[in-house]
Amino acid sequence: MGDNFRLEAAANLWNHRFNGGGGDDDKGEEEEYCDVEAWEILSKGFKEVQTVLNHNRLLIQQVNENHQSKIPDNLAKNVDLIKEINGNISKVIGLYSNLSTNFSSVVRQRQVIASAVGKNISEENDSNKALEDVES
Repeated sequence: MGDNFRLEAAANLWNHRFNGGGGDDDKGEEEEYCDVEAWEILSKGFKEVQTVLNHNRLLIQQVNENHQSKIPDNLAKNVDLIKEINGNISKVIGLYSNLSTNFSSVVRQRQVIASAVGKNISEENDSNKALEDVES
């Protein structure tokens, strides 16, 4: 419950700041879109990771109960449960890797857009200055 609460709080803070609830009012529409896109990638990835981790928590509890029972059948079940836990850890590693790649891609896209916009503004300013020089 605590992890889900932290995710919800982070989502609310992010949405408040980047969807009109605060921050700079002069942000461009494209930048705001990128922020929302970045948040959606992070949010989806973290929710997937949290789901797997929650499942592992339940599996670990079951392993502990089986171990404490000392019943041979339950102890034998622990082998499969521990294999599943290990598989889930590998899954979490993959999810974090994908999350990192996807988020980095969004950041790179944002940098390219910002660079292109900055270049266009600079070229427009140069053109306007050249026109002013010609007219005077």
